[in-house]
Amino acid sequence: MKVEDDIRLCNTLRVVYFEGVNKAPDPTKRSEAARQAVLEAALALCKEDGYPRLTIEGIAARSGVSKKTIYRWWPSKGAVLLEAVIEEAADTAGHPDTGNLVEDVIAQLKAVIALLTPHQTSALTGIIAEALRDDDLAANLREQLIMPNIGLFDERMRSAQRRGEIPEGADLKLLNDLLHGTLYHRLVFHLGMPDDDELRERIEVVLVGLNARAH
Repeated sequence: MKVEDDIRLCNTLRVVYFEGVNKAPDPTKRSEAARQAVLEAALALCKEDGYPRLTIEGIAARSGVSKKTIYRWWPSKGAVLLEAVIEEAADTAGHPDTGNLVEDVIAQLKAVIALLTPHQTSALTGIIAEALRDDDLAANLREQLIMPNIGLFDERMRSAQRRGEIPEGADLKLLNDLLHGTLYHRLVFHLGMPDDDELRERIEVVLVGLNARAH
């Protein structure tokens, strides 16, 4: 019996081995190393030459990942760059909670400014401009980057509400528009981004008005 069992085991192992060897690769499965190479190449090229000159061909050449593979994973250069910006924003433009609301908001707005400037070669600015012409990219920008960050902003403001820094009934949507909206207004009309003192002044004016409105 033992000999027969050993033969059956060997045959089973042989079948499993050859099935694994002959199994076709999944063309939809991403290699993480290749994905990172593409995202890093897209960001680097955009920061060098600007969004209008960015091409899938250039990304392929810089990353060493074939154009065919890139198009299999992303539908456009905008989609590639959006994924890269989402990761960059997560690393650099979070919503700190040190217990000092004004300083935390200044730090977060400065991080957003860094992502938006210089506007000629900013990946985020390039995506925003392209999204005005591409409805699919606009939807992905909103759902994958903007809305999650609004959620993080709301979470930080609720922490401020618990500390009594802003009123419990404060309209967080309005507050977000007032704090972040000024950056995009100044970006669109080439008015220059506010410096640290200007940011502090704007934040304090908004918070004073918010607290006054609650009384």
